[in-house]
Amino acid sequence: MAQLHDLTALEQGQAIARREVSSLELTEHYLARAEQLDATVGAFAIRTPELARKHAVRADAEVGGVDFSPLHGVVIPPKDLHSWAGVRCRLGSRAIDFVPDADDYPVIRMREAGFVFTGKTNTSEFGLPAYTESEVSPPARTPWDLQRSAGGSSGGAAAAVASGLAAAAVGSDGGGSIRIPASCCGLVGIKPSRGRVSVGPSGESLGELGVHGPLARTVADAAAVLDALCGSFAGDRSPAPALAAGDSFLLASKHQPRSLRVARFATPILVPTTVGTDCLNAYESASVLLAELGHEVEEIEMPFGAELFACFAMVWSCLAAAIPLDAAQEEEVTPLTRWLRAEGNQVTGPELTVAISALRTLARKAMQRTSAYDVILTPGLAQLPPEIGSMRNDSDPAADFAAQSQFTPFTAPFNLTGQPAINLPLHWTAAGLPVGVQLVGRIYDEYTLISLAAQLESAQPWTTRRPAIW
Repeated sequence: MAQLHDLTALEQGQAIARREVSSLELTEHYLARAEQLDATVGAFAIRTPELARKHAVRADAEVGGVDFSPLHGVVIPPKDLHSWAGVRCRLGSRAIDFVPDADDYPVIRMREAGFVFTGKTNTSEFGLPAYTESEVSPPARTPWDLQRSAGGSSGGAAAAVASGLAAAAVGSDGGGSIRIPASCCGLVGIKPSRGRVSVGPSGESLGELGVHGPLARTVADAAAVLDALCGSFAGDRSPAPALAAGDSFLLASKHQPRSLRVARFATPILVPTTVGTDCLNAYESASVLLAELGHEVEEIEMPFGAELFACFAMVWSCLAAAIPLDAAQEEEVTPLTRWLRAEGNQVTGPELTVAISALRTLARKAMQRTSAYDVILTPGLAQLPPEIGSMRNDSDPAADFAAQSQFTPFTAPFNLTGQPAINLPLHWTAAGLPVGVQLVGRIYDEYTLISLAAQLESAQPWTTRRPAIW
């Protein structure tokens, strides 16, 4: 017998709009599931049941109002890197414990869309690692194999959605932090174009790497969440062009794409590493499916220069070093964070300026080399999700960082270019683990990317698969 969490986020929103189910009933259902399963999957950094009930009661009172969102009243939580006014924030770290007095922009947009927050999802410390194993929450696990990681840094968001503890979730992505967990957990994860979702009221991250975006079970659900998030904040330097009046990314998911030129490559970008057989199988099968659907698929050389990793690693370490911590807080962070901060503190201003300039040049050259193509296909990851604890290496943080780079060599470069990218769970191993592929679109062209993703989903559906704990 179908349960409420079997419905997609859009189906739940439709049921609420028709008053077939109340937001409060749906919220109670998800709260009960979180009480039962959260300790197992490590989805939430903090749960807020009383606030969730208040949100749901308010959402029910507003049903049918002006500018009614298709996801009004649906449980879609933010991440613990997001500021939610009045709710404790840890940023995945023992060093941080405060209560924000204002919402950040994604939370403002989520509230305006009528989403219900049952808590804040688990994150790796400051969003830095590609696994979610912080000192303040249980590790986030993929429900498809509870011995393995849900990825990071939005691992809690992915674990929540894939385990049926939320209909969808909002994460952030500075180097793959939406797409990595989406691949590990069998979800759709969208990294929007730079400027599509404002990072206000705070400033852009160093190198303008970070963006906010959705994780969901279906392309349409992810598109609808993205619609809710889109917009600019006063003072945004380069907001993305708005869609035409009356159009939306949800409509894009219902639009059949034209025949597209698809470039593909499986050469790791960040670091030389071996791409695992299952990851290559996912990539090859996606290539075949694209061709069967009438798209022109062409092999190309990897378009980024070899100097990319050194420049990216320098910027990433400087991002860590820029986190404002006093001496006492410094003692509370993980060895990896401490090592990254030490590396960043050794970088001079001129060195950082040269690195950022080099990254922008590499990004422009890569975009120029692929400009004839509508979409780029790569593997999502180079390896299957690691076992919990196997990648984290407190005794050798440099080795930890190197292992993460070998695990995720395809994601961060597209944070540098600012292009939209999506993970799709098109492949599964013989043991039942999801393996994602990455599709990258032209800058600001999420529309084509979402239309193509929906076509692939229709041709090879994945939502009938359920983890054992579902």
